[in-house]
Formats: sequence, C-alpha cells, structure tokens
Amino acid sequence: MIDLLILYMVSKREFTMYAIQKGIESEFGVYTRPSFGALKPALRRLEFNDFIATRKMMSDGGKLSVYYSTTKKGLQELKRRTLEKLSDNPLQFNTNAKIKLACAEFLDYEERKQLFFELKSLAMNFKVCAQKILEDEYTDKNFYQKILLDNTICEYSNLITIIEGFEKDNERYRK
Repeated sequence: MIDLLILYMVSKREFTMYAIQKGIESEFGVYTRPSFGALKPALRRLEFNDFIATRKMMSDGGKLSVYYSTTKKGLQELKRRTLEKLSDNPLQFNTNAKIKLACAEFLDYEERKQLFFELKSLAMNFKVCAQKILEDEYTDKNFYQKILLDNTICEYSNLITIIEGFEKDNERYRK
C-alpha cells in the first residue's frame, strides 16, 4: 500500500522524501504512518521500475535535495494499484479500502464503478459474516465480543453507505 500512497502523492506535484512522508501523514495519517525507513526502499523500487523520476538540486545551504515526480508509466501503475483486488483479510480491509477510495479521483468513470463495486461487495460479505457470528446461538459470546461484533457490523454498514454515495456521485461522469 505504501507504493500506492507514494504514487498518489507525487502524481500531484514534485516532492522530496520528507514532503512525501509529511503529505502521506497529513492526508492518510488516520490510516497509516509510514516511516522514512519504509519510504526509502519503496522510492528506490518505484524509481527502478520507472514509475517515478528524480531530480537532484542543491539548496542554498549546500544540501542536496532529491525531488520525486511521477512518470506516465507511474500514473498507469497508480491506476493499476488502485484497482488491484484487495486481500480478503478483514483486519486490513477497512484501512486499505479507504485509502483506495481516497485515490479514486485518478480513475475514469468505468474504473471507479469497478472499484466501488468490488469494495462494496467485499464490505457486504464481511458484514454478513459478522452478523452470522453475532447471531450464532451455538457459539457462546461474552458481552465484549457482542459489542465489538455489533460495532464491526456498523463500521461495514457505514463504509457501504459511503461507497453508495460515491457511486451516485460517479454517475455524474457517465457518458
């Protein structure tokens, strides 16, 4: 997911590694906070694959600054990663789904429609699974488990509602 976040940030304009980290923290900090130790190898990997380009410049103080920007190939990769199927691991789903939804502006109408459909389908599946566990009379659940399951169902319901709102908004772009 870090590659997607970097590509998203540098698709807007040039950034230094520090600015990329701060931008991700500012826009996605409620979901993830990658360290510089995680950013550096991801930037190298993206540059190696020609998804980002670098420009080096000396600052007034004599310090070398490296600026990162996206390439045409990088924009295609941004779309591909945004549309890439998410893991069916519920622990990671909510966070990764929200990150992908936040990056959906770079997709066209059909691509957004596909993304929304896939994320909504997974969210509905996870919600039904949580409901079945909560309603299973043969499995003994304590008070805390019941409250947490109920909260999980509400979280999936909220995400589904958000996606449905995005679907309605996306219809404005239908040709």
